[in-house]
Amino acid sequence: MKKEIIMTAEHPDDFAQLEKLYEDLGWNSLHLTVAELEAMCKQSWYVVYAFDEGVLVGTGRVISDGVITGTICGVGVAPAYQKRGIGQKIMEKIVTYCEQHRVIPQLFCDEKLESYYQKHGFHTFTIGMKKDRSLLGL
Repeated sequence: MKKEIIMTAEHPDDFAQLEKLYEDLGWNSLHLTVAELEAMCKQSWYVVYAFDEGVLVGTGRVISDGVITGTICGVGVAPAYQKRGIGQKIMEKIVTYCEQHRVIPQLFCDEKLESYYQKHGFHTFTIGMKKDRSLLGL
């Protein structure tokens, strides 16, 4: 019998699991601490966590003022759990939450992920820009 992945907006008791997920995904190039990752999530407008028997296997969050737009970020699923529809369910929960609150969801992604997000109803609308990390002293 296939195990059910539990999706929740409740923060985990142990954010070390998030640190491990970020490490597994190769996302922690800034060397964020467990405390910083916890603050990142708790200061987000909305967060979704995916658990398999208490183990964090996916997440996604929205940064927003809760009024006009929300920036979706940090959508990721542990490599061993990818291609099972978990990311799709995370996106569905995020988009539904935004729509329920009349917040327009937006995101930035690598070009290689553009078709993935198009499947969720997103389309290219502008050019994104960012500061070079070296200029920030990182």
